[in-house]
Amino acid sequence: MSMDTADQETEPRRRGGPFKFWGEVRAEGRKITWATRQEVTVSTIMVLIMAVFAALFFFLVDLLAGGLIRWILNI
Repeated sequence: MSMDTADQETEPRRRGGPFKFWGEVRAEGRKITWATRQEVTVSTIMVLIMAVFAALFFFLVDLLAGGLIRWILNI
């Protein structure tokens, strides 16, 4: 049986262990630009406002659809 060349050309596994891994994770974490408190507050308020608008919209659509269906079934 012959083997594909793609099976033979696998990337060798890198060694390093868990300590090296967590060191790299911490190094990458330091590169992150974190949002400021003001940005988080504004974003949270925007999400809450949009959730209220979505809830009102779906409530009204449900109310209208329910009324329409009841009207059609009572005919």
